[in-house]
Amino acid sequence: MPPISCARRGAVIVLLLAALISAACAFSAANHQNGQTVCRRLLAETRPLPGSLGALDVSLDEPEATANIENRREFLTSVASLTLALAPLHATAEDGVPAAAQEVQVAATGDVKKLFNEGRALEAQGNILAAQRLYSKVTKIAPRFVYGWSNLGNTLVAQGQLGEADESYSTAISLCEESLKETESFGVKRCDDLYLILLNRGSVRLNNDMPKEALSDLQKANTIRGRPDAVVLQNLARAQELNSFYTQSDKSYTTAISMTANEVNPFWLRSSMVKYQMGDVNGAMDLMKRVENRFPEALEVRAAYAVLLLGKGEEDAARKKFLEIPDRQRSKYADGRYLDKVVAWPPAMKEGLGFLTKAVGDTSFA
Repeated sequence: MPPISCARRGAVIVLLLAALISAACAFSAANHQNGQTVCRRLLAETRPLPGSLGALDVSLDEPEATANIENRREFLTSVASLTLALAPLHATAEDGVPAAAQEVQVAATGDVKKLFNEGRALEAQGNILAAQRLYSKVTKIAPRFVYGWSNLGNTLVAQGQLGEADESYSTAISLCEESLKETESFGVKRCDDLYLILLNRGSVRLNNDMPKEALSDLQKANTIRGRPDAVVLQNLARAQELNSFYTQSDKSYTTAISMTANEVNPFWLRSSMVKYQMGDVNGAMDLMKRVENRFPEALEVRAAYAVLLLGKGEEDAARKKFLEIPDRQRSKYADGRYLDKVVAWPPAMKEGLGFLTKAVGDTSFA
């Protein structure tokens, strides 16, 4: 099976990242991870992570079961700050030829292929640590093998080690770009997963407080993809939103939604909030109603729904909806830092929430 299949399995990681990170696919703290991201597809395809890490892409508050994790992003960021020494590119391969003098490897052979496939099997079984050890060994033996680095990045994302994952993806991207610059010759496979690896790194950066860098990666991924891709667009929309490009974000979210119209996803919440930021209260409410119907117990959905009701002039209904959130969990929405760093709501949403928190007596909003 060619390496790209690994990348495609990456989508599972993206979802994992998104769920873990932000949320690309799990209602919980903002991000992702949204964003997602967790990573859905990448937190993307060389295995998509968050976004998404995704997805990781978008995230909503999770039920009481995860209430003990007060700030998922803070946790992931602290874990990511632990540096992991990755095999340097100047390492030498088995034959003693300096790595920099070797051609980029897109297909594994010999012992490297055996180790790589064993790592993939362990990863598929959920044994991430064992898979990581094998991928790390692969990068030392074959430091010019693109997918050794990209798959190592996937396993690091699964453990919340976003900084190290970023380094691994960056190495894979550099090698992939180098492969694409090489003269094409018959029978020699070239790297054709650049957009996926960029998607994964972009999703990681979305969930690691690097919004500008994430936007750059995801714009490149979208361009290289060459056609609309729902996972790429979800993550791109989130990056545009975090960089305050709301018109562009709304367009990307709308296209992504049109491609997944039969299945309400957490990132629809972000799309609703972007529409509200742009003054499209009715459009925002139309989406919010569908999100609330699909995720009625998600705390962030209740809070956002309350703000939209307030925006429509239904103050009593807004207070009632907001008070459906238990006191302890509701207190988070009176914390300006939580709104800025965890769920990362747009300014108009935060303004409405500030009014509501004071109206119900939660006065610590700042």
